[in-house]
Amino acid sequence: MKWSLQELNKKKSVTFEDDLDLKQNLMSRDSEILDVSKIAVQGRLDADGGVYALNFTAKFELTMPSSRSLTPVILPMEMTISELFTTAALFEENQENLDADMLFVLEKDVIDLEEAVSDNILLDLPLRVLTDEEKTSEILPTGSSWQVLSEADYARLQAEEIVSDKETPFSKLDGLFD
Repeated sequence: MKWSLQELNKKKSVTFEDDLDLKQNLMSRDSEILDVSKIAVQGRLDADGGVYALNFTAKFELTMPSSRSLTPVILPMEMTISELFTTAALFEENQENLDADMLFVLEKDVIDLEEAVSDNILLDLPLRVLTDEEKTSEILPTGSSWQVLSEADYARLQAEEIVSDKETPFSKLDGLFD
């Protein structure tokens, strides 16, 4: 779904509701994404004096690998997004009154809903993905010569190592020449 700025300036407001299929787009942009359902998007786009406000809600299911076991995990997601757009000409004229961190300056005279949705999904990807079993279990992955430790276990092992270093045969000589 795309809207030209000329169309938006005439209508002043556009309401939309659609199901977007962005699976290929998202999977090509991030290799961690295994699957994406159709994205149910509903919202509104308002034009006001050269500033365009896009507000929408997106609901979808995202499949990503578990951070621990790489098992596919289906994550139900819902996002509420608000973005402001303006043209490069208007931004240059009013740069002192407009905050560049709050506005997206448009390169073309078009607002693309699919681009806004896919960019926000990629920005909101979770870093830690766990299966239901992994969330409830304290067991961490191990291999033949390695294991994953929690921060508490690592601190405990470090403390034990310091104590064992002090119990060497040479520890009795510690401080002899002080």
